[in-house]
Amino acid sequence: MDQENAAGNSLVISYLELRKAVGYLGIALPFVVSFGAFLLQGQGIQGSISSYYYTEMHDVFVGILCAIGVFLGSYRGYELKDSLAGNLACIFAVGVALFPTASDNATSHEKTTSTIHAVSASLFFLTISYFALFQFTKTDPSKTPTRKKHQRNTVYRICGYTMLTALALILVYSMAPDSIVARLKKFHPVFWFEAIAIEAFGIAWMTKGEAILKDEI
Repeated sequence: MDQENAAGNSLVISYLELRKAVGYLGIALPFVVSFGAFLLQGQGIQGSISSYYYTEMHDVFVGILCAIGVFLGSYRGYELKDSLAGNLACIFAVGVALFPTASDNATSHEKTTSTIHAVSASLFFLTISYFALFQFTKTDPSKTPTRKKHQRNTVYRICGYTMLTALALILVYSMAPDSIVARLKKFHPVFWFEAIAIEAFGIAWMTKGEAILKDEI
């Protein structure tokens, strides 16, 4: 019996570490690619995080997204739909990594690839928003939610709505008149919206991994 408990505890610890790993990678991504490109090439902020695909941080960008995808694909939730969401998030994350956004003077093929990239990125953020808003906020019906659990649920909801808001703002910006886009482009709004969304994603997963607001024993 002790061996069974030890195995169960080990599985729980491994699962918590998996969640924290997803969170750490998400939080690190904007900082690593932007500072890396600056240090290696002297480049400033790019138009989007995806644009770092065309810098010296190409391998790091692809590697982090693929790692996040693998971790998400390994995730198993309370219900089948939660595991399905993890698998979909994995596919979308890898899609973002392997189908780059269009570069300057893109060919028709690159524009098609960029469309796949944009769709994958949008679906990725929608899927991970689902995790934060609906999956992470669930509570075992046999247990009374603790004070920390209520606090974690608040964090999850803030992160989920932050991701959705950032995604909506990117969509609004992409549909704005050319004159407005031209004035705002120098501020790199898409990069900052994406960075905010990814940070929210990372915080939600770190919280789920009990790196933040862990229940008191």
